[in-house]
Amino acid sequence: MVAASNAIAPRLLAWYDRHARRLLWRVPPAERAVGVVPDPYRVWLSEVMLQQTTVAAVKSYFEAFVARWPTVADLAAAPREAVMQAWAGLGYYSRARNLHDAARAVVATHGGRFPDTADQLQSLPGVGAYTAAAIAAIAFDRPEPVVDGNIERVVARLLALETALPAAKPAIRAAQAELTLRERPGDFAQAMMDLGATICTPKRPACPLCPINEDCRAFALGRQEDFPVKAAKADRPTRVGTAFVAVRTDGAVLLRRRAEKGLLGGMVEVPGSAWIAKGGPAGGYAGAPFDAPWRSAGRVVHVFTHFRLELAVHHAGVGSTAPTPADHWWAPAESLPGEALPSLMKKVIEAAIPGATKRPGKSR
Repeated sequence: MVAASNAIAPRLLAWYDRHARRLLWRVPPAERAVGVVPDPYRVWLSEVMLQQTTVAAVKSYFEAFVARWPTVADLAAAPREAVMQAWAGLGYYSRARNLHDAARAVVATHGGRFPDTADQLQSLPGVGAYTAAAIAAIAFDRPEPVVDGNIERVVARLLALETALPAAKPAIRAAQAELTLRERPGDFAQAMMDLGATICTPKRPACPLCPINEDCRAFALGRQEDFPVKAAKADRPTRVGTAFVAVRTDGAVLLRRRAEKGLLGGMVEVPGSAWIAKGGPAGGYAGAPFDAPWRSAGRVVHVFTHFRLELAVHHAGVGSTAPTPADHWWAPAESLPGEALPSLMKKVIEAAIPGATKRPGKSR
C-alpha cells in the first residue's frame, strides 16, 4: 500500500534522532539507545492528557500531576476530589475519572505494573485502541501501529488518500501498520508524531524539509493541503440555560457537584437550570437555589464537542444567614480557585465576580 515502506522508517528515524522534540514524558532517542527505559506511568498520563488537547496546554498539568503523584500508586491512593481539582481546565472530565480508576486498577489488579501489551492495556478504564497502542509502542517497544491526529495527516498525505475522514481511518491504520517495523517501534511512532507536529502541519507544510517527501504522493501532486479529506461537519445545535452565582457578604460562593456520570461528571458548578434546546420554554429563574435579588451578569457562551451552550448568568449578594440547599456548600473566596471548576463554570463565575477564580500571581 505504501511505496518503499521498508525505506521510510529508517529515514524517518534518522531524522528523529537529530530533531526529536524534548518533552517532559519522553525519553530522548540518544538515551533510549543506551538502555534508558520510558516510564509507562508518564507515557500513559501524557497520552490521556493529550487527547483533544495540545502539548502546550498539557505541559503545566503534566508537571503538576507528576510532582504531586510521582507514581501510579500515588495517583491510585489520591482522593477522587483532588484528582478532579488537578484536572480542572483540561476538559473532557470523564478522562480524569477514568484516569483515577485506571490507576487503581493497575495497583489492584496488576501489582502496580502497567500491562505491556495493547490487548491487556485496553482492559484498563478509559484506555482505548489508540492509547493502548501508543503505550505499548512507546513504553514497551511493541510493534503496534499508532495513529493520532498528526500521524493520520502524515499517512493521508503519503497515500494522497481521497477517502474522507472518518471513513479513511481503517486504510490509514493499515498503512501505519505496514510502515511500523519491529526495529524501534516506539521511536518510530514518536517520529511520526513529531513530523506531523513540526513539518507536515495542517497549513503550509514544510515539505522540502521532510525526510520522506520523495515517498509522498500528495507532495508529488502538489496537493499537500488537500489531505486528509474531511467530511462536511454537521451543524452544532445550540442549548440554553441559566446559571446563578450567589455570593455571601463574607465572599463565599454557593456551589454544588454534578452527577458522576454524564457531561462534566463529578465537577463543581454553581446552581442553575437544565440546558435545553434553543427555542424551548424560557428558563427565567427556574433553577435558582432560593429567592434573592437576582440581577443579570451577562451571558456566557461555551462550545462543547456536540453542541453550543448559551447561559444567562444571574448574580445576587446575600447575607451570612442565607440558606444552604441540600447537596450544596458555600466555598470561601480564597478556596474558589482550588475547586474542581470546569472552564465553563469559571467563565460563569468570572462574569459575575471578575478575578474570583484566578490564583494570585498565577494564570494558565
